[in-house]
Amino acid sequence: MARRSWTTLWRHLPSRVWHILRSEHVTLRDKLLFIVPVALYWVLPDFMPFLPIDDAAFTAIMASWYAGRMERKYGSAN
Repeated sequence: MARRSWTTLWRHLPSRVWHILRSEHVTLRDKLLFIVPVALYWVLPDFMPFLPIDDAAFTAIMASWYAGRMERKYGSAN
């Protein structure tokens, strides 16, 4: 059962984040809360030694956190 829920989470995560980033209801400030840290980590990973993880792993972790936070804040970010 737990395996199925993880699969569902990761399969739908990109579309959830994309939907939130395209939503008119989500403020620019909240959109930048995801875009800026991820972009900085992809561009400047050597300057962030306190997070020694792969760029894709960092992006996935941030996407999961961001989608959950924004869906709680804005409902389903319609």
